[in-house]
Amino acid sequence: MADDRPLRQLLAIVLAWGDAHVTFDAAVEKIPISLRGKRPRGLPHSIWQIVEHARIAQHDILDFCVNPKYTEMKWPDDYWPRAAAPPSPAAWSTSLKQFRRDQRGLQTLAADTSIALEARIPHGSGQTYLRELLLVADHNAYHVGQIVLVRQALGIWPPA
Repeated sequence: MADDRPLRQLLAIVLAWGDAHVTFDAAVEKIPISLRGKRPRGLPHSIWQIVEHARIAQHDILDFCVNPKYTEMKWPDDYWPRAAAPPSPAAWSTSLKQFRRDQRGLQTLAADTSIALEARIPHGSGQTYLRELLLVADHNAYHVGQIVLVRQALGIWPPA
């Protein structure tokens, strides 16, 4: 098999890059506590709901990739928080930390040469590791864009 290290390096970068758009960290920077749970008129979600949804979905995909005892979650109930606002500033901080931790976990997975990127995930239904890594990158980019949109609607973009 050809050397796939350049592809693996690119995948690890794509999971967190900001070449063509804002990074997750930049999108969630300096959001006032009072606005984390505010839904702007005409938009369906608060920043908290989008951040927590992205965290949950990313964690779920990482778990699917690495956990042979993975249990599928119920869509959409298990993927979106009901409350518009985080229950506490600590919950907000924890969500951001967990998002970053799982992002690093996916980057580690992408770099792991003991796993063939094109291999099907053994307990899946045909999904490959490459598909899941690209799915997370795409999903996160979409929701980072939503965070920026909500921040614009709230008048807090760009960060002060």
